Amino acid sequence: MSDFVLDCSVSISWIFSDEQSDYAETVLRLLEDRQTIVASIWFLEMANVLLVEERRGRIMPAQTAEALLLLDALDIVVDENTETQAFSAILTLGREQGLAAYDAAYLELAMRLQIPLATLDARLAAAAHCCKVVVLNFNEMNDEG
Repeated sequence: MSDFVLDCSVSISWIFSDEQSDYAETVLRLLEDRQTIVASIWFLEMANVLLVEERRGRIMPAQTAEALLLLDALDIVVDENTETQAFSAILTLGREQGLAAYDAAYLELAMRLQIPLATLDARLAAAAHCCKVVVLNFNEMNDEG
């Protein structure tokens, strides 16, 4: 089974029940069989979402602690070269595809490693298709596993 890049949009849906989806749950199960790689900004993005949702009153600090336990238990590999691509490939992709630098980082990683991308972000998925990056989908997941 092939590796894949995981973005924040999928992993955040594991934490909030109102954002759960079959897609995200399938991706979570894939973590058992595949190497999952994230851009190094993933941790900051996840922490930011948790902080923002605490401030909004959507979750309490105890729920954040539970979320962190879930995330810490995942076997995720962190790309150590994300920062070195920030002012070159990531900036260029963001400009060309109309993406935020954060989203472009996941796309650049998938392109550089030549592996699929798991995302729930429609704009990022569209940019991935434009760049000939495979976006994990149910048909592919059912065919492979």
